[in-house]
Amino acid sequence: MLNLELNGRLPDLAQTQRLATRNYGHYTSMQVRDGRVRGLALHMARLDDGNEEFFGARMDVTEEHRVRELIRHALGGERDASVRVGSVPGEPGTPPDVLVSVSDPAGPAPRAPLRVRTRTYERDWPEHKHAATMGLTVALRQAKLAGYDDALFTGPDDAVREGTTWNVVFWDGTEVIWPRAPMLKGVTMVLLQIAMTMNGTPWTLRPIERGELPDLLAAAATNSRWPARQIESVDRVKFPEGERLAQVLTAAWDTVPWDEI
Repeated sequence: MLNLELNGRLPDLAQTQRLATRNYGHYTSMQVRDGRVRGLALHMARLDDGNEEFFGARMDVTEEHRVRELIRHALGGERDASVRVGSVPGEPGTPPDVLVSVSDPAGPAPRAPLRVRTRTYERDWPEHKHAATMGLTVALRQAKLAGYDDALFTGPDDAVREGTTWNVVFWDGTEVIWPRAPMLKGVTMVLLQIAMTMNGTPWTLRPIERGELPDLLAAAATNSRWPARQIESVDRVKFPEGERLAQVLTAAWDTVPWDEI
């Protein structure tokens, strides 16, 4: 399945040309199951923050309802799907257009754990999920050419930040550790933190230096497609207890409620 709608309609040729040639905008990605999504309020907050940063205006309640209606319209009765909702420049002097794409739902995470390598890189506007993705795409491509599955970004200060399209999380044998650094606060990451707080799983948010990685026992990648994908290794550092961390994250994720769109 594939559907693409701009303000609730199939883009015409001129609009498609504009979308293809203007690399400006921001978005959020979600997994819809049975017409519901986890963390809908967080997705809307992300779009609201992006609108303020890149278009100079926040969404009001009416606009939020409109966005939800546009998602339902693009789904067209589909109950399970991967959905991406973005704000892109409209005509001069008008609010941003809403672009919704619908594709097949993500399947279960591949069983093989990820092997990733570090790369010194900081996304532009790291707190936002935006259209300037060439840097992370190059990092992913070069990592695969070098025999890895993906890339994990570290800053100029050598502190761990985030993966190309995912947040990273570690475990030291006592508590779950999330990096504190300039990066995207992923919706899945925030929902897991809330769920772990509710079920009593010890966790913390603190800076993690690359040199600290050998002292950690497990690592995982989290995003809307797979909330707990094991990471086998980062560079030459191997993590022997990835399955245990994945089990902790999965148990927390299973308690996260669903929201009607």
